[in-house]
Amino acid sequence: MIYYKTNDEVELLRASNLLVSATHCELAKEMKAGVTSNFLNKIAETFIQDHGAWPAFKGFNDFPAGCCMSINEAVVHGFPSDYELRDGDIISVDIGVDMDGFVGDSAYTYAIGEQKEEVLELLGRTKASLYAGIANAIVGKRVGDISNAIQEATDKKYGYGVVRELTGHGVGRELHEEPQIPNYGRRGQGSMLKDGLTIAIEPMINLGTREIYCDEDGWTIKTKDSKYSAHYEHSVVVRKNKADILSTFDGIELIEMKNANLNADYFKYAK
Repeated sequence: MIYYKTNDEVELLRASNLLVSATHCELAKEMKAGVTSNFLNKIAETFIQDHGAWPAFKGFNDFPAGCCMSINEAVVHGFPSDYELRDGDIISVDIGVDMDGFVGDSAYTYAIGEQKEEVLELLGRTKASLYAGIANAIVGKRVGDISNAIQEATDKKYGYGVVRELTGHGVGRELHEEPQIPNYGRRGQGSMLKDGLTIAIEPMINLGTREIYCDEDGWTIKTKDSKYSAHYEHSVVVRKNKADILSTFDGIELIEMKNANLNADYFKYAK
């Protein structure tokens, strides 16, 4: 069943999502070679709980950590570990927050040190595909319009592998609600989008094949060809004419620019 949110519920969701975004900013400050994802996860969990909330992923279906930390060929659901990040790595961090009974959910892929141009292209274009999908999250369109926009901006335009087994989703009182939001599809297909629908849109885009497998840990999803994968996610509410984005990347991007972790091409590709 699809649950549509009242304006008051949307504001509670906005508060949860802005806490997710603030948590990302705390991590963005620490993104550099030599840092471990266990260290980053500890910062995130502490920051979330210090703000009166709970890391929504911790304990969800027995997931052991507050954040998903997926490095390089890991698409999603990676465990934090003692692996030290290196120049040339990328790390996708997915964070959920449960505050006042409503869940915020947003993901961002961080680049560590110098990157190959093809990786910068993947990151920027995946982020751009997220906004292409969001542009279709308006009253009167359908789920397939969001899905198709993402696919057009990645697979059909650049030949990237669009992960099909994993999707975006509704979000609200529960971390995963209906409807599912695939990253591929046909315009005009799927559920009609109505005012007050809150969804997490999250392109998971591979540099190579779209084929994936689950690692031996039972959680981490990886690309079959071991090529890098990018993951960006915003939670949004469907409105007339323009979606209302509840999370934000503004603070993260400002920190990235100040730290000069990325060259100008990354931001060019993200447009």
